[in-house]
Amino acid sequence: MQDQDIGLVGLGVMGENLALNFERHGFSVGGFDSAELKRLAFNQRTQGLRAQVTSSLPALVAKLKRPRRLLIMVPAGQAVDAVLDALLDLLEPGDVVMDGGNSHYLDTARRLHRLQAAGLRYIGTGVSGGEQGALLGPALMPGGDERAWPQVRPLLQAIAARSPDGQPCCQWMGPQGAGHFVKMVHNGIEYADMQAICEAYWLMHQGLGMPAQAIGEEFARWNEGELSSYLLGISADILQRQDTDSGQALVDLILDTAEQKGTGKWASQAALDLGAAAPTMNQAVYARILSAMKAERVQASSSLAAARPQARPDTRASLPLIRGALMATKISAYAQGFALMQRTEQELGWPLPVATIARLWQAGCIIRARLLEDIAQALDRRVDLPNLLVDADLARRMSSLQQDLREVVALGALRGLPLPAFMSALSYYDAYRSERLPANLLQAQRDYFGAHGYQRVDQPGKFHTQWSV
Repeated sequence: MQDQDIGLVGLGVMGENLALNFERHGFSVGGFDSAELKRLAFNQRTQGLRAQVTSSLPALVAKLKRPRRLLIMVPAGQAVDAVLDALLDLLEPGDVVMDGGNSHYLDTARRLHRLQAAGLRYIGTGVSGGEQGALLGPALMPGGDERAWPQVRPLLQAIAARSPDGQPCCQWMGPQGAGHFVKMVHNGIEYADMQAICEAYWLMHQGLGMPAQAIGEEFARWNEGELSSYLLGISADILQRQDTDSGQALVDLILDTAEQKGTGKWASQAALDLGAAAPTMNQAVYARILSAMKAERVQASSSLAAARPQARPDTRASLPLIRGALMATKISAYAQGFALMQRTEQELGWPLPVATIARLWQAGCIIRARLLEDIAQALDRRVDLPNLLVDADLARRMSSLQQDLREVVALGALRGLPLPAFMSALSYYDAYRSERLPANLLQAQRDYFGAHGYQRVDQPGKFHTQWSV
């Protein structure tokens, strides 16, 4: 009997919670997972609901209303292709397939062309918000075959979070792999923001000698002002949690090696490919890589010289500086992410709705923050804004915060504390505001060893010099 509104392939934590979200909003769900234990768990959790679990993909497809709508929630990569291979033999022209995993945007573009050739409509949609977001309202970033958007829009916008103005945090992103591209940039900003918060914590802990509990309380106060964000809020909670066995701060007992799933690295790679400067995103990725080199770091700590001892700075005077530096780094990270998205129009032919994205990210997603309302307003004022740092309001804020960032970077350097996010944000700011950079010497070097030529400031054309004569 074809009575299910949507089929969900992949019943892990995200898939299961999305299914419950659909059901809560009046849509019946058919579910399938290749793992029997997940099917059993889904069946148990959806007791009393219209949701039904099936033992095979053909059985799932047979239960769906026409035109069929399916959402794939499996790990990115080969698992997605395997599901699509199986579905190609089961679906009919006009059916819609959505990939809600963290797929690479170029893979999504490739898959779209393959499914279009079979008459199917394909959407790659970013899903942000984690386990709770999937259940209570995520931010959704769909893109791909626009003909499919009217078919899935009622479902996706129903389950999405709501921004402060009441709009669903789910809007159409654009063609090809635009949806997954936007989610990838979201995750790049997420990496940078998390790293910056960690550096603020480290400065307070190692530089000022503050215990985790006190830092958490300070973060909670900061979270009531312009720095308000989901990530700062959860960091405040984490730092105030005690281990029930030892009574110590739980964060002090967690091994200092960070893992990653690859989306932050993809954002850095895309920035390089598209010619966008994203140094704070890049440094956040490198920081995770360095953290994973635990054994090497332990060995190096006994042989590499540390900074000369410095007098501990005054806590009361330093905290406002660290708060300002964190805000400046946050603005810089978002500026880099939005500048990367602006590159898609000229490099890929995908004009992204950046003001809409800023509002969409205000709820449901991991990087939701008060700053995004200011960003949305800046993009409303000028949709072709080349960089958020040149918006009049944001430029004034950065100008007022840049000295805090300078003093905090100096403090960290003198005390031997690694601050890659803070330092890269400052370098980005100084490079972007510089009318002239030392790239003139760099071009001369390239011309010297490779005869690449250079331009002059006093006359037009391309020039080459025989430097070694």
